[in-house]
Amino acid sequence: QVQLVESGGGLVQTGGSLRLSCSVSGRTSSNYAMGWFRQAAGKQFVAAISWSGGDTRYADSVKGRFTISRDSAENTIYLQMNSLKPEDTAVYYCAAVETYYSASYFYTEGEYDYWGRGTQVTVSS
Repeated sequence: QVQLVESGGGLVQTGGSLRLSCSVSGRTSSNYAMGWFRQAAGKQFVAAISWSGGDTRYADSVKGRFTISRDSAENTIYLQMNSLKPEDTAVYYCAAVETYYSASYFYTEGEYDYWGRGTQVTVSS
């Protein structure tokens, strides 16, 4: 089993920045591809990263503004969010899926096995 805990959410003005963290605990000896999703109306893909950290993918709406990264030694992934907009307001969730392929990442909700409880991000106009 794997447990995911998000942190770093909060209230920020338009144009501001936040960095979300997702701490992974439990069976961390396995290799996990990780992702960030957000939910305002429906759950949307935000960003994904392979377990090697060398491959990433972003939703078009956040490309150029958000950066996903991982620190394998600390079992933590990050989502650096810059130039935030009111439409980025949502609960942000991190997710994990075990994979045997170092370059694989996943961008659909159903491909992930483990989820955190989420952290609220609110961007005021």
